[in-house]
Amino acid sequence: MDGNGRWALARGRKRREGHRAGTETIERLLDHLLEIKIPFVSLYAFSTENWKRPPTEVKAIFELLDEFIITRLEKLVRQGVRVVASGDLSRLPPKSQALLKDAIDKTKHAKRLIANFCLNYGSRDEIHRAAFFYAQSKKNKVNTKPPSEKEFRRFLWRPDLPDIDLLIRTAGEVRLSNFMLYQAAYAELYFTEKTWPEFEEKDIDDAITEFSRRKRKFGGL
Repeated sequence: MDGNGRWALARGRKRREGHRAGTETIERLLDHLLEIKIPFVSLYAFSTENWKRPPTEVKAIFELLDEFIITRLEKLVRQGVRVVASGDLSRLPPKSQALLKDAIDKTKHAKRLIANFCLNYGSRDEIHRAAFFYAQSKKNKVNTKPPSEKEFRRFLWRPDLPDIDLLIRTAGEVRLSNFMLYQAAYAELYFTEKTWPEFEEKDIDDAITEFSRRKRKFGGL
């Protein structure tokens, strides 16, 4: 979800206002995904590398996360959106951790849409972590074979979620930037010049239309 800061600066506003506009896009996105019956979405909200940003911007991002949960949780519950998270949440501010835990708990039985918020998330970190915990699970056991995909996958942050079908990146960026590298092995990639605050329902539809034209062979014929 790139381009919040660029969107704001291009309009003579502070970067925080761009992040606020970005949260409004998330709400529109979730509403539209429910309408068109998309069952899963993962949102790269804050990466392990984003801690390098100025402390004031990091603080603003988490304050907006808190505000999003406080003001929209009741609506998410009513809509049937299940909130889950990927990433090491222990580094998040205590208030954000508590609010996120509450949202996860209150929406855990929802079935219409699973919204996976990737927070303090990095794919390399996820894979390294999974490898460590897999090795720990085999400690003191004789094991001469590498793990099967099923064995290894259960140590990822969200092993219950399916692989990515369509990966959308905004603001003209054309790289994966450490996002779900394991799960995106056969994802169809879609890039747009629009910044995230400019991204609209029609843009989602356009991306899905493009996805529907692609022939997915998964290495076969």
